[in-house]
Amino acid sequence: FQKFEDTTEALAATTAAVEGKMSKSLKKILKKVIAEEAHEKLAVADAKLGNAIKEKLDLTCVYDSSVSELMRCIRSQVSGLITGVPDKDMAAMELGLAHSLSRYKLKFSPDKIDTMIVQAISLLDDLDKELNNYIMRCREWYGWHFPELSKIITDNLAFVRTVEVMGTRDNAKSVDLSEVLPEEIEEKVKEAAEISMGTEITDEDMANIRYLCDQVVEIQEYRAQLYEYLKNRMVAIAPNLTILVGEMVGARLISHAGSLLNLAKHPASTVQILGAEKALFKALKTKHDTPKYGLIYHATIVGQASTKLKGKASRMLAAKAALACRVDAFGEETSTDLGMEHRAKVEGRIRQLETGNISRISGTGRQSAKFDKYESKSEILEYKAAADLTVKRERDEDEAEQPKPKKIKVEDEAEVTSEKKKKKKKDKEPQEMEVELKQEEEATSEKKKKKKKDKEPQEMEVELKQEEEATSEKKKKKKKDKQQAEEAAASPATTQEAPEPESEKKKKKKKKSKPEDE
Repeated sequence: FQKFEDTTEALAATTAAVEGKMSKSLKKILKKVIAEEAHEKLAVADAKLGNAIKEKLDLTCVYDSSVSELMRCIRSQVSGLITGVPDKDMAAMELGLAHSLSRYKLKFSPDKIDTMIVQAISLLDDLDKELNNYIMRCREWYGWHFPELSKIITDNLAFVRTVEVMGTRDNAKSVDLSEVLPEEIEEKVKEAAEISMGTEITDEDMANIRYLCDQVVEIQEYRAQLYEYLKNRMVAIAPNLTILVGEMVGARLISHAGSLLNLAKHPASTVQILGAEKALFKALKTKHDTPKYGLIYHATIVGQASTKLKGKASRMLAAKAALACRVDAFGEETSTDLGMEHRAKVEGRIRQLETGNISRISGTGRQSAKFDKYESKSEILEYKAAADLTVKRERDEDEAEQPKPKKIKVEDEAEVTSEKKKKKKKDKEPQEMEVELKQEEEATSEKKKKKKKDKEPQEMEVELKQEEEATSEKKKKKKKDKQQAEEAAASPATTQEAPEPESEKKKKKKKKSKPEDE
């Protein structure tokens, strides 16, 4: 046995043995121990390693079940075979070698320390909260002395710097604020300082307010410095994730998952909802709709999408972000090609969904091939009569020209049928009756016009009912009158008496027809 000098040498030898290669230290030992002239065989635990030794040193290597059993026995009795090393040190060395080997297998670089990102993003959020509290306290405190200033200057940092430079409102005329404020706002501040309704404060109060303003400015500067540091760390550790979702969102995702490795182990569905755990479990408990997005909602790609497509955009972005995390965590190269490609795909897909021009990619080639099989292709171009659509167009034009049948109301139908019945009755009567009716119509028309004006609508309804009863009686009398007219055709006296009752009937008929027309 030979002891390794340090962990790096031990790791190099172990990784070479795992990959089936021969390390430098192993080569030196084999040259020293094994004599060239002696024809000896070397028992090897790995067949690949045996082949490598045979190629370089021309040694015959043996690997079978008996050798593997022998190696197992040696491992179990290592503490007794190796002398001079206590058990605690042996266990510590084994643990260190195991950790370094697992890092190598996962392609994990020790330079990629994501704990710095977790701490930086947490500190950045805390600084934002403290800054808001300090600025609101400064506005409220200085507002007792100069309340108009908070309405004129809306920017927090500009407000703090003006208070720091100006001091009390009495110094507004003499102090130059051009470095802090633009000219228009500076004039407004000086005008408001002359007419201000605030209370007077002492120099000690003003000194404390200025000290608070100094603290706010320092915290703001440190926050900007911390943000730049966070951007640089994110680009170094997770470049593809940074391109997809941005520095802040990517850092918050890593912080929420615990580390970049833990985030890489999460599926895309978990990455999508990461940060909305309370809403998820509440929705599952109450059997409502689960949330569509969590921390990923603040990414620029999701923010640019319309409200209807935010769910789809977050799902697509989460799928690509999960792939980017795995490449950043386990990949050897630090190129950003994957992140740029995925970002372009997601943006293009969102643009397609917003415009509605969804192009089908899969299956189009097969469908066109099937269609080409059944369509006969000839060298001479022929006119395809099946492609004509003239018949349908002519039908559509004819249908458009034909007017739609109008619906006749029930009342109009009743009037039409009543008129038809009257015409039939008139045709049945003899021609002599028609001549007499014309003469009587002229005489009675003037009388009926006067009566119509005097009659009210209720009386008209009563007359209609009476006329209907009279018509039924007239039909019976007509038959009798015809028989009497035929019998009394010889005697002239009877002919003159017959038309008198008929004239009265005709007058009643005219009265019926006129109210119906009205």
